[in-house]
Amino acid sequence: QVQLVESGGGLVQAGNSLRLSCVASGRTLDRYTISWLRQAPGKEREIVAAIGWSGANRYYTDSVRGRFTIARDNIKNTVYLQMNSLKPEDTAVYYCAAHAGWNDDPRMWEYDYWGQGTQVTVSS
Repeated sequence: QVQLVESGGGLVQAGNSLRLSCVASGRTLDRYTISWLRQAPGKEREIVAAIGWSGANRYYTDSVRGRFTIARDNIKNTVYLQMNSLKPEDTAVYYCAAHAGWNDDPRMWEYDYWGQGTQVTVSS
């Protein structure tokens, strides 16, 4: 069993930055791909970024590519999402989730473990 805990969310003005953290406990994240997903009010949940267990594979949705960076520290069992140049449309609850392996379309993955989410609000 893996427990995931997100932190780092908050209220920021457009153009500013936040760094989200996802800390795992219970077992190591080795061999797990970790994704950051978000859900805004009235919208479907979408994958924002993902990183494979070694860090070699990374995925970004088009709307965040060039602004967000995903990274992981397997020794600390932590995955980060650095979010720069934030926009009001980035406002959402952000979740981290663990998926075994890296295959097919990241947008279709199903996840074994989820965090509780952290709110990110970007004001204009």
